[in-house]
Amino acid sequence: MDVSQEEIILTPEGYAKLEQELEELKTVKRKEVAERIKVALSYGDLKENFEYHSAKNDQAFVETRILTIEKMLKNARIAEKSDNSTVQVGSVVVLYDEEFDEKLEYKIVGPSEADVAQQKISYESPVGKALIGKSVGDMVRVEAPMGILTYKLLEIKTGD
Repeated sequence: MDVSQEEIILTPEGYAKLEQELEELKTVKRKEVAERIKVALSYGDLKENFEYHSAKNDQAFVETRILTIEKMLKNARIAEKSDNSTVQVGSVVVLYDEEFDEKLEYKIVGPSEADVAQQKISYESPVGKALIGKSVGDMVRVEAPMGILTYKLLEIKTGD
């Protein structure tokens, strides 16, 4: 399947965040980069004009990111939480890590929303894949680069 047609699952918050980023890129960043290019052109010789080349690189990045976000939004499906009986995209899970004797809390999100520092893990990650469809009380074993991780699923919350 063509990657540009691949369905992307997002939480409502993730979808809104991409919409905001797209708006910022189209209305603010494009104008900033265009202005930088205009100023750099006034410096003359383009061969050794660092400001011009830097601005053109930034312009390419902005335009590529705009296209990427537009494709993601076009192919996005917003995860609708139906209940808390099983882990789904959008669920917040409380796990017990047996090895380290600690509780962990993660929100299961789409790949573009994942941010481990904010306890948001992708449903495509090893832990995310292992959790999808599980119920409270289930044991979850995850093969990770550091070895086998074992968790007990203590709670499933709505990810509001």
